[in-house]
Amino acid sequence: MSAVPADALVARETGAARFQKLFRTTAFKLSLAYLAIFALCAFLALGYVAWNARAVLDDQIVSTIDAEINGLSEQYNAGGLRRLITVVERRSREPGASLYLVTTAGGDHVVGNVGYVPAAVLATPGQTETRYGRNESDAEAHQAIVRVFTLPGGFRLLVGRDTEERDRLRAVIGRAFLTSLAAVVLLGVIGGWLAASRVLRRVDAMTQTTRAIMAGDLDDRLPVAGNGDELDRLASSLNLMLERIGELMRGMREVSDNIAHDLKTPLTRLRNRADEALRRASTPEELRAALEAVIDEGDGLIRVFNALLMIARLEAGSAREMLGPLDIGQTVRSVGELYEAVAEDQGLTLAVRAQDDLTIAGNRELIGQALANLIDNALKYGAESAGAEASVTLEAWRDGETIRLAVSDHGPGIPEAERARVLGRFVRLEDARSRPGFGLGLSLVNAVVRLHHGTLRLFDNAPGLRVEIGLPASPRPQTEAGDILPAPASGDPVPASPSRAS
Repeated sequence: MSAVPADALVARETGAARFQKLFRTTAFKLSLAYLAIFALCAFLALGYVAWNARAVLDDQIVSTIDAEINGLSEQYNAGGLRRLITVVERRSREPGASLYLVTTAGGDHVVGNVGYVPAAVLATPGQTETRYGRNESDAEAHQAIVRVFTLPGGFRLLVGRDTEERDRLRAVIGRAFLTSLAAVVLLGVIGGWLAASRVLRRVDAMTQTTRAIMAGDLDDRLPVAGNGDELDRLASSLNLMLERIGELMRGMREVSDNIAHDLKTPLTRLRNRADEALRRASTPEELRAALEAVIDEGDGLIRVFNALLMIARLEAGSAREMLGPLDIGQTVRSVGELYEAVAEDQGLTLAVRAQDDLTIAGNRELIGQALANLIDNALKYGAESAGAEASVTLEAWRDGETIRLAVSDHGPGIPEAERARVLGRFVRLEDARSRPGFGLGLSLVNAVVRLHHGTLRLFDNAPGLRVEIGLPASPRPQTEAGDILPAPASGDPVPASPSRAS
């Protein structure tokens, strides 16, 4: 006996496993379920048609028998038993499916084309379906519907109709019924197999992609067929999720790299100052000054880590439960009042223009923090302008279903090619590296805006920079009488310490 090659066994096992997986798919099971329902409906429909066809044929046979009986009754009434026998003898010789028989009271044959019929049928007047024979040799070889009458003198009259045509039509309908069911089942199984195979191929492709992603290829995406079905919608949603996860992973790598590079300098400076204080400070005043410098450096690092933690928390959406009805116009005016004195100290003017009844679903502290960061950056860089342009503008207005906030300055601005990049963590442009800060301000603003389902865009203010925030508007809460409730009171937001991210 020859051995089966190992490759053939593997192929068989793979094919068997694939068929098992195919039969376990939801698409195949649904196809079988639909097939069973459709086959049941077809069975009931065809059965109803067959039953009605038989009923119609039986009614036709009975109608024919009634017509025969009416004719024979007229003949009997006109000429009595002798004439009835004559007419029955004549009709019995005519070809067709009609049956006639006249017997004596003892069951002896008088005239007719029926050679045999059960005695119990002749003894019971009325209509019945029975077996009969044209002669004694083919007794009970045929089926017929007959009606028996008792005549004067004990004579019996049988009038009937052979059901061979009815039975033949029933057989044709039965074969069509079985053939149709077999075709339905066969086509249903083939259709289910094709549908399940198509779905299985797409699911297998998705599975391979997810395994590649789990293996580390985070740039791979699930295939989309483009026909807009439920698998396409699922793949598109998962691709969006993977894109967001990829952004977070890239952000984590960037944060790790940036912490390693950008925080190395302040940590080194902190260590050097502490070392210098140990080596050179000889008086309590010098030690105190050195400790204060170390504390300042430590406070700056703490603010950086607090900003990083805040950005991570906002991007994770953990602060979303803190959102509620907020009159953002009032928040804008409060932040503007807080920074007016700061602007005057730097020789700038801060113009605040805010409409009333600008209600959103938001958090006052987070929105205030974002605006404070933008104003702080605008004041820092707007101080470089001169004359009438030495001003910063803070605006809030309604634009359809959107509440827009804008902070404009007349500083050096940000090149258009760098405007998307400066929203990242620790990103600073070359002309800003000599200024204090770590490049987290715009990154924090972007995280706050995304938490509020808004948009953040940077424009050229010719000269300077214009930062515009778009937030979805929401109707202000109302009482039963329709009066607008007052906005909840809260303290003024604290100005942000992180510097401009440029």
